[in-house]
Amino acid sequence: MSVNVVAPMPGTIAEILVEVGDKVTADDELIILEAMKMENPIVAPADGTVKEIKVSEKDKVDTNQVLVVLE
Repeated sequence: MSVNVVAPMPGTIAEILVEVGDKVTADDELIILEAMKMENPIVAPADGTVKEIKVSEKDKVDTNQVLVVLE
């Protein structure tokens, strides 16, 4: 079962901390989202493996846009 990790707010992708194939556990940081002049860590909601990264650094994203797919 896949889990979509989405942006909680609009912003810019400051840094991607994982690669496809990485194993992550719940609360591991996946992405740093810069919004409102703050860096917000986007964390894994559950244990899994990074199946797909749907954004690149410096991309602008909207609320609820899928950033990472975990499997």
